[in-house]
Amino acid sequence: VQLQASGGGSVQAGGSLKLSCAARGMIRSTFTASRRGWYRQAPGKQRELVAEVTSDGMTNYQDSVKGRFTISKDNSKKTVYLQMLSLEPEDTGVYMCNVKIGSRDYWGQGTLVTVSS
Repeated sequence: VQLQASGGGSVQAGGSLKLSCAARGMIRSTFTASRRGWYRQAPGKQRELVAEVTSDGMTNYQDSVKGRFTISKDNSKKTVYLQMLSLEPEDTGVYMCNVKIGSRDYWGQGTLVTVSS
């Protein structure tokens, strides 16, 4: 299984980006039953959960991104998205997608998001 993340880039504060993460080599039923999340790691900081969506569609967001970020999924494409609006310099970091099901824990390679003031 490989998680391929894309969509990162450099934007100015107030801009937007949409990240995508496609699960290659995972059967659709496994992806549908999993919990999917986006994490980020800023320079010099620990990795933190940004947003997650459960198998039944429940979402959870870090307080700092509530109202600005939206996580969504397309089970038919085995892809999870993170729409990021009103980006702030504090959102800068490497964003990694994660898929968990049971004891299995898969990570993508990360995509860099840089927000300048």
